Amino acid sequence: MGNLFGKSKHASRVMDHDRAVLELKGHRDKLWNLQKRVEKSMERDKNVARRLMQEGKRDKAKLMLRKKRFDEQMLAKYEAQLENLHSVISSIEWTHIQSQVLKDLETGKSTLQRINESINLNDVEKILDETREAADFQRQISDLLGGSMTSEDDRAVEEEFAQMFEDEELELPAAPTDEIAFGESGDRIPTEKARKADTGGRRERQPALAS
Repeated sequence: MGNLFGKSKHASRVMDHDRAVLELKGHRDKLWNLQKRVEKSMERDKNVARRLMQEGKRDKAKLMLRKKRFDEQMLAKYEAQLENLHSVISSIEWTHIQSQVLKDLETGKSTLQRINESINLNDVEKILDETREAADFQRQISDLLGGSMTSEDDRAVEEEFAQMFEDEELELPAAPTDEIAFGESGDRIPTEKARKADTGGRRERQPALAS
């Protein structure tokens, strides 16, 4: 509910701002129209005064010039009012922009504060330490591969690799060398070595049975 009322107040302020600016711009437009009308009247009075002068009607010509002078004074007042209106409208719009900027800054500040509160400082320091360690390790590798190793170092690396490879082969179990054959039915067929071992075993069992 509080958020709803807050939005309602903000919308009301926006409407008041728009209404005030709209009314001021309406007054400005009216002054523009009056200004144009006076300028046309001044030009017309000047032409009439010139024509009356040519006709010898000097008093009437002066009267038209006095009217033109009065219009000039009114035009100056209109211009001053227009300048004031421009200043007021610009001030209101600029104040509204500043208000919006301050609101956006406040929103950004609150968002940043929530983000900072959700971040664990220890986790950040751990990540930074790991990043620095990884960067140092990468730099060491780059320096190592960048030409700091001599040919003697290369030979030592090759010899160590060969020794490791040989040790790995010695640890592997020996693979059977006898071939395993299968009959057409899929039964395993004994190899020659297996048959000899089986024959010897039967011969040893036969004397034992005879006795």
